[in-house]
Amino acid sequence: MLEDLTTFEQAAVWSVLGISILGIAYAFILRGQILAQDKGTAKMQEVWGFIKAGANAYLSQQFRTIAILIAILTFVLAASVFVIPPTTEAVERFGSREAAVLWVAIGRAVAFLMGSLFSYAVGFVGMNVAVEANTRVAAAARKGYNPALQVAYRAGSVTGMLTVGLGLLGGTLIFIVFGIAAPDALLGFGFGGSLIALFMRVGGGIYTKAADVGADLVGKVEAGIPEDDPRNAAVIADLVGDNVGDCAGMAADVFESFEVTLVSALILGLVLGDAVAGTLGDGQYDLRFIIFPLILRAIGVVASVIGNSLVRTDERRRNAMAAMNRGFYVAAIIAVIACAVANFFYMRDANGLVDWRPFLATLAGVILAIVLDKLTEYFTSTHYSPVKETSRASQTGAATNILSGLALGMESSVWAVLVIAGSIFSSVLIFSGYSADPTVTFTAVLYGVSLTGIGMLLLTGNTISMDSFGPISDNANGIGEMAGLDKNARNVMDDLDAVGNTTKAVTKGIAIGSAVIAAVALFGSYLTDVGKVQAQQGLPLLTGINVAAPAVFIGLLIGGAVPFLFSALTIRAVSRAAAQIVNEVRRQFRIPGLMEGKVPPDYARAVQISTTAAQKELVSLGIIAVMVPILVGFLLGVEALGGFLAGIILSGQLMAVFQSNAGGAWDNAKKYIEEGNFGGKHSEPHKAAVVGDTVGDPLKDTAGPALNPMIKVINLVALIIAPIVVTIQPGNPVVLIAMVLCAAALVWAIWQSKREAQQMAEPSKAPASAD
Repeated sequence: MLEDLTTFEQAAVWSVLGISILGIAYAFILRGQILAQDKGTAKMQEVWGFIKAGANAYLSQQFRTIAILIAILTFVLAASVFVIPPTTEAVERFGSREAAVLWVAIGRAVAFLMGSLFSYAVGFVGMNVAVEANTRVAAAARKGYNPALQVAYRAGSVTGMLTVGLGLLGGTLIFIVFGIAAPDALLGFGFGGSLIALFMRVGGGIYTKAADVGADLVGKVEAGIPEDDPRNAAVIADLVGDNVGDCAGMAADVFESFEVTLVSALILGLVLGDAVAGTLGDGQYDLRFIIFPLILRAIGVVASVIGNSLVRTDERRRNAMAAMNRGFYVAAIIAVIACAVANFFYMRDANGLVDWRPFLATLAGVILAIVLDKLTEYFTSTHYSPVKETSRASQTGAATNILSGLALGMESSVWAVLVIAGSIFSSVLIFSGYSADPTVTFTAVLYGVSLTGIGMLLLTGNTISMDSFGPISDNANGIGEMAGLDKNARNVMDDLDAVGNTTKAVTKGIAIGSAVIAAVALFGSYLTDVGKVQAQQGLPLLTGINVAAPAVFIGLLIGGAVPFLFSALTIRAVSRAAAQIVNEVRRQFRIPGLMEGKVPPDYARAVQISTTAAQKELVSLGIIAVMVPILVGFLLGVEALGGFLAGIILSGQLMAVFQSNAGGAWDNAKKYIEEGNFGGKHSEPHKAAVVGDTVGDPLKDTAGPALNPMIKVINLVALIIAPIVVTIQPGNPVVLIAMVLCAAALVWAIWQSKREAQQMAEPSKAPASAD
């Protein structure tokens, strides 16, 4: 394939591959620097040991839970290519139909495994470094503000650089091997990354919020003790949850968005390149539209490295947020300038004129990330009126606090939708009149949307660094409190922890926005892919989704309902596990001598409860995400499946933003009161705010974030099965039997979750022991 490229294009592809490897190498260099830092006192290392053991045990058990499902799906993906004709690009790339079928089968299965393992590696290594760093941050805080900031942020940078390095490496390798047939394998790569991200997000979210809710309700509200008090049996599980949820979960989530936006850009770039180069004759492609996204990603990696290296402060300013913002904006400026230069020299038409539209679409993505950053900050930060209003509502009880947070979350969804709609419309404006052929213009608009997604995640290395900084600082603060560090060190960690809460909220907004843009780009890929298969089969082309058609409208309704079902199951899972944690902490508080500090609590028991609860939902929710689009597609048809995808994108985005921002506002409303406002800690408004915070916890850290990968998993499943749906004859008995089995699996998955809830609802026959 590379021999068909120009000398410049060959050099660009190999440079992109080299930059991806350098990004990974830089991550491990940073890891070595972190591990070389002081681990602190014996007491600090004892607490750290509990956290490390719990986090490793959780991820190891999670991998064993999902490994079988990954193996089954690898086989299914490989087998799926034998029931549909290979694409013309695959036949052209590999010389014959038989060779194309074999290579695509192997490539899709291997790419799926690679995407799964890369996503898991990002989560596992990122979490492992975060766990290693937390005690080192606490130790560095004894030396000063900047040393602690450096350790925490560099530890986050390990996850950030690993995310961009592995994501770019996988996409580039697949392009080098498969060339114009790369989309066939890229679907497997994106699906593998998205599925693991779904498991990481769901499992980590259930774990962390079950422990957090249980620890807060009994510790803060009932016993009136501080947040990370060592007498609370759930405090270690809570600290472990920060790592498996906010580090491993968020890293895998953004990694798969990073993958999926690249996948959709390459798929749409191939279609657009084919259309633009149509005058060159059969078998000719304009590969600029495929290679340009790879160049953009490489620029982002380099800019992130430069930006992250500039994050530092001093003992006089002691402003971590300003230091991180400085690094982010410097990286953004470098990236935008470099993208403009790349566009100027490379994106030229047959007449040698520069086509600035790809750059403008990418710039729109960068601007979208910044706007969503500020929008999320406005609705969730203690510096602005929405959170202060929710804090004020706590003065009249928990009910008014919750009502205020609900209203805030709903309003924030409206503004987020308008911002995202504006960015999509900007692509329409940028690429309007692209071609006299409206079909080509439509494809160009969708390609612009995919470039907007790439632009939004251009600085993923910085975004993930800032996100991981949050749980690392939180853990360090918890270790400092449990180990009894001096006041100066605690002040440093308190400040870093507060900054970390803001960075976590902001990056959640970017993660949700990027998920929606990626899903819209995948939706466009779905329409173009279906059209290609229909053209091969001599069928009428699908040029749009007619929601007036009953079957399509049914698909739209089902798609709109799925995020609600998904959210209900995840919130219920947190509620069940939190109830177990509450009962366990109450039981241990009744142990003689524990509240006096004479008897240590059994931290391992709470860790085990959270670990077990988090695993129970993984397979069930994975089955729902995979089976629902299969059932809709084969029972209602390919156009109804398109309506289903539209419904899930819209309601999923609204639900994700609502839950994330409402939960973030409740959390910071509590923190605003703890700063001394409206009565301060231990006051009645504070207790009301804690209740609101515990209601919001599963929304902002479990149900809301889990919708991001869920939307993309379902879109990718639809993309994979669409050619089969088009080619299979209606009423095929094999298909009907398969649909019965899929429906049975779906019913089992939902029943399994409901059955767990019913078992938890049954009253215990034996009283809790007090020993």
